[in-house]
Amino acid sequence: MSETEIAAHELEGHDKWHYIFDCGWHGLCPRCHEGKMFRSWLKLVDTCPTCGLNYDFAAPDDGPAFFSQCFVAFPLIFLVVWFQVKFAPPMWVHFVTSFPLMVLGCSLSLQPIKGWLVASQYVNKAQEAGTEHLWAQLNDRAASRVAEQTEV
Repeated sequence: MSETEIAAHELEGHDKWHYIFDCGWHGLCPRCHEGKMFRSWLKLVDTCPTCGLNYDFAAPDDGPAFFSQCFVAFPLIFLVVWFQVKFAPPMWVHFVTSFPLMVLGCSLSLQPIKGWLVASQYVNKAQEAGTEHLWAQLNDRAASRVAEQTEV
């Protein structure tokens, strides 16, 4: 283990939260904090180009969409409803202001949220309860397939 990797797993409290948030927000590898986590907008790299961290552990699933709705969409909905009740603008005003704000806000927050979830999974060594044996079997199968393909 490198110094950065050891430090990432030994962080506590606020320092741990700040490290995870910083990795996710900037899309940096949670192990070395240097390599890029994403190869495109929401696609993770297979391995870190700097330290070689394998991202097979990362399974944020629907988390980014859920948190995007919680942090962006719901507050904006309350703002839009307040705006409608207070000023009663015509519908075209919402098409010009509310809908673009909602789409941009939710879309632009997806990558930082996904990065935050992946970094959280790595630093906290997160996995579903009771699946250690299953993950070990799946990783063994994947490794044997890769070995077979390289031999051919």
